[in-house]
Amino acid sequence: MLPRHWTAANYGDIFGHSLTASSIRNSLFYSGLSALLDLVLGVVIAWLLTRRRIPFAGLLDALAMLPLALPGLVLAFGYVAGFDFKIAWLNPRDNPALLLVISYSVRRLPYIVRSAYAGFQQTSVTLEEASANLGAPPFRTLRKITLPLVMANLIAGTILTFSFAMLEVSDGLILAMREQFFPITKMIWQLMGRIDPGAPGVACALGVVGMLILSASLIVAGKILGQKMGQLFRV
Repeated sequence: MLPRHWTAANYGDIFGHSLTASSIRNSLFYSGLSALLDLVLGVVIAWLLTRRRIPFAGLLDALAMLPLALPGLVLAFGYVAGFDFKIAWLNPRDNPALLLVISYSVRRLPYIVRSAYAGFQQTSVTLEEASANLGAPPFRTLRKITLPLVMANLIAGTILTFSFAMLEVSDGLILAMREQFFPITKMIWQLMGRIDPGAPGVACALGVVGMLILSASLIVAGKILGQKMGQLFRV
């Protein structure tokens, strides 16, 4: 089971080859944008559910959780069938970047919604009411009072969405059809299918790099929050 000799040459091959290096940049780009988009949508949805009495609030909550029941393959094939037309920046056969960001965001939205929802529920509304009584508009109250109080929940939820997007397999396998747009998972699958004897080693090294990126993001978040890693996701 163990290799006959140990080497770090595979890691040099990752950063020395344009396609493997671009897959790391692509995954960071897709995951980062999707996490930011989820953060905005999650805060808005959770704020509406906890701080506003809106009609059909239960339906909105159910729709926010619905992506958990959607298989990634079904969603990805739906995007391919629905956006297969002449507009290049929307057609996954030409440029799947936008659809990959959207698909990552849709699939991971429930995590940030639940995280923000828990933070809003645990925060007393008395400070927000005091801010409103002093004449502050709702957006200023949200920005100056509410968001700082739930920042730990938002950071934890954003890390969750980023981490799961980095490890997303089904959307990347279907939507990324050209090598320059491959995320890490699609590049690993591509390398494992090649006849080149060195390709599996590079694929394994690429997987280790992906795990290191996720570990680094969790450590940085723990330093920012000043909490132990076991407390980070108690949302």
